[in-house]
Amino acid sequence: MPLRMVNIGEPQIIKRIGGSSEVKKHLENLGFCVGGEVSIVNALGGNLIVKVKESRVAISNELAAKIIVE
Repeated sequence: MPLRMVNIGEPQIIKRIGGSSEVKKHLENLGFCVGGEVSIVNALGGNLIVKVKESRVAISNELAAKIIVE
């Protein structure tokens, strides 16, 4: 399921990252990689604050839809 569908505070494992190669590279630079753990900290005005690799990152709902988790 897409990351944006996950409940706040539920740790998830990233299974796939979709989108163009530029989008994938951007997300990889932010710390999102297949097999990594991610969780939503908060949802604010169409954006998500997520915890990935001990950092908090703000991403749009569009980007969150490209991150597939289990």
